[in-house]
Amino acid sequence: MRQFVTELTELQNKLLEMGGLVETAVRSSTRSLVDRDEALARTVWDIEDRINRMDIDIDEFATRLLATQQPVARDLRFLTAAIKINTDLERMGDLAINIAQRSLSLIRRALVKPLIDIPHMSRIVESMVHKSLDSFVQRDADLAQSVLLSDDEVDDLKNAVYKELLELTEQGKAPAAAAFDLMFVAHNLERIADHATNIAEDVLFLVKGIDVRHHHLA
Repeated sequence: MRQFVTELTELQNKLLEMGGLVETAVRSSTRSLVDRDEALARTVWDIEDRINRMDIDIDEFATRLLATQQPVARDLRFLTAAIKINTDLERMGDLAINIAQRSLSLIRRALVKPLIDIPHMSRIVESMVHKSLDSFVQRDADLAQSVLLSDDEVDDLKNAVYKELLELTEQGKAPAAAAFDLMFVAHNLERIADHATNIAEDVLFLVKGIDVRHHHLA
């Protein structure tokens, strides 16, 4: 039993390390756009390779624990949540690559608009990833719920970015290709926030047995 507890702690630590890589990938992909730094954008591919390797390692590790330890009750819910969280983190890495690709495209063009909303969105999203994993480790339902509230803020910012860029395009003040690249960046940040929200929802189910996948808590 003591060995099992040690292995569960090791699994937590692996997920935290993977989450840190995701935060770095998100930050680097958007920072490269703000700083117009192609070299920084290209580092995201290396980070994503590490995320993918960790995805395989964590999946094999958690699956082995399920098969050999045959956990029940809370430990079973924990391992199930860990496997789902691993999948969400891997998908976030893919989305950070999408942002880096658009960054490389945008760096070679004139700025469509001052980059204010996108960096703000990125900071919120990075915080959501961090908080969702902290809530998992600490079994903190209140921290998990705060992630759900942040998701609404990210949605509002994405909608504001879409609205402004569409208006600039319609008025002929922004090239359509560059405007749509920026909209795609905002879309991918919003999708990363959705995956962080998935993690928070898993934590709420783990801690409270409450399924909030299709609605937020009051």
